[in-house]
Amino acid sequence: MERTFKHRVRDYLLRKANDRRVLNLTREIRRNSEVNAGQRPVVFFNASTRLGGISLNAGFASLAAMRLQLDGIPVYFFGCRAGLHRCTLGVMMSGAENDPPCRTCIKQAEVLYSSAPTQWFDYREDPELAVELKDLSVPEMESFHFRNIPLGTLTLPSMRWSLRIHHLQDNEPTRSLYRSFIQSAYGVVNHFDRLLVDIDPQCVVVFNGIAYPEAAARWAALQRGIRVVTHEVAHQPVTAFFTDGHVTAYPVDIPEDFELNVEQNARLDDYLADRFKGNFTMAGFQFWPEMKDLDDSLLAKIASFKQLVPIFTNVIFDTSQVHANVLFAHMFAWLDQLLEIIRAHPETLFVVRAHPDELRPNSRKQAEEKVDDWVASNGVAALPNVVYIPPLEYVSSYALIRRAKFVAVYNSTIGLESVLMGKPVLSGGKARYTQVQCVFLPDSAEEHYRKAVELLEVEDIDIPEDFIRNARRFQYYQLWRTPLPFDGFMEPHSTRGYVHFKDVSAEDVRQSPTLQVIRDGIIDGSEFLYPE
Repeated sequence: MERTFKHRVRDYLLRKANDRRVLNLTREIRRNSEVNAGQRPVVFFNASTRLGGISLNAGFASLAAMRLQLDGIPVYFFGCRAGLHRCTLGVMMSGAENDPPCRTCIKQAEVLYSSAPTQWFDYREDPELAVELKDLSVPEMESFHFRNIPLGTLTLPSMRWSLRIHHLQDNEPTRSLYRSFIQSAYGVVNHFDRLLVDIDPQCVVVFNGIAYPEAAARWAALQRGIRVVTHEVAHQPVTAFFTDGHVTAYPVDIPEDFELNVEQNARLDDYLADRFKGNFTMAGFQFWPEMKDLDDSLLAKIASFKQLVPIFTNVIFDTSQVHANVLFAHMFAWLDQLLEIIRAHPETLFVVRAHPDELRPNSRKQAEEKVDDWVASNGVAALPNVVYIPPLEYVSSYALIRRAKFVAVYNSTIGLESVLMGKPVLSGGKARYTQVQCVFLPDSAEEHYRKAVELLEVEDIDIPEDFIRNARRFQYYQLWRTPLPFDGFMEPHSTRGYVHFKDVSAEDVRQSPTLQVIRDGIIDGSEFLYPE
C-alpha cells in the first residue's frame, strides 16, 4: 500500500511538472503570435487519444497548432467537456455501464488547448434519436442512419475496438453501449458542424479519423467540402504520420524513379538486422520481451514435411482491419478458407502464429475474440500438419520465415518483412504495403484459394523482380520519410503511449523541421515527408 501511495504521489508531481512546461510554452506562443486576418482558421480535434496525462497524439496536435499560430494562422480547438455519454477510453471491457472519467480528461485538455480559443461541446441526448434506437438490435445499429448521417458505420470500429471483438454480441450491455456511441457521435456531428459554419476553416486536423468522435467530425467536415488531415503514431519512437487520407491505411506516394542509394540501403539493412532480433517498439510498446529460436522438436517436425508455410494472424479489433477486409468479410473468414487448404494438403506443415498483441501482458487491451478460440473450436492444433504458436510464446517468426516455401498473412507487417527476406507472400487482406506491388494479393476470396493451391503445388515459386525492390522502397519511406520526429519536444513516459514535454521555447517550435513540414502540409497541401 505504501509503495502504491508513493507511486501515485510521484506520478502526480511529474504530471504537474509536465503541465507547467506545457503552460509556459503556450504562454510564450501567445506572446509571439499575431493573427493574420487574411488567413482562414484551422481546427484541431482529438478526444480519443488520452485521459489524464499527455499522449503522443495529443502532443503532436498541440505542437502542430502552436507552429501554425506562430505564422499568424488562426487556430481553434474543439474540446470535449463531458460531451460523450460514453467514450472509447472510458469503456469497461465488459461493456457494463460506467461514466467516462471526464474531470481528469477536461483538466488535461484545458492545459493542452491553452494556446488558442477552444469551442467546448457537451452531451445532450436527442429524444427522437433515442426513440429510433430503443428497440434496435446490434446488427440493425451497425447499418443505422439518422437524418442521412451513417451513425452506425461511423461508430462500429470504436465498438469493436472498445470491446476487443469483431462480431459484436447482440445483448443488452452491447446494445446500450452502441446507443451511447451513436447518440454521442450525433452530438459531435451537430456541434462540430455549427463550429464549421461559424468560422469557415480551411482545414480540420483530427486524430486518426477512425475513433468515433473524430470520425464524426471528419464526416461533418467532408460533407462541407473542407479538407481533413489525420494523424497517428508512426513507425519510429516518438514520431508521427500526418496525411490527407485515412492515416490508418497509411497512404504513401513513392515516386516511381526513387531508388535507394548505397547509404540508404545500408541504413535499411542495419534496421532490419535489429528488427529480426525483436529489437523494436510500436507506439511505445515492445511486443517481444524475448525472442526464442526454434527448438529441436519443431525443427524435427519441419524436416519431416515436404514444405513449411507459416500463417501470421492479426488482432481482429485493430483499426487497420477497417481497410484490410476487402477479399474476406474478416480475418476469421480468411482462416476458415486456409483451414480447408490445410486439410487438403497433408504434405505441408502449416505453423499458425497468433499475434502477440492478442494477449498483451499487463494491459486491458486484450482481444475478446481470439485466434486461440478459433484454433480450439476447429480442432486445428490436433491436425497432424499444424503447429499452433499462441500469442505469448515468443518463438522467432523470422526463423520460421527463413525455412518457409511462402508466407501467408492477412495484413500484418510481417508480410512486408518476409518479402524483404526474399520470401514470396500471399496476402488475404489489404495492408499498408499492398499499395505497392510486393506481395500476391488476389482480387477475390476465390482467387485467393486458387493462388494458395498454386503456390503449394508448384515446385519453385517465381517472385516478380519488382517485389523486393518495391518492398525496400516502401519500407524506407515508412521508416524515414513519413515518420515526423518529435523527440526534440517530447520523451516517453513510463506509461506506454504517454510522454513528458521537454523544456522548449517558441523559437524551438518555429525552427523545427518536423513542424515546418506539418505547417506546409496543412496550409500549402505539400507532402508530409521528412526531408532527407
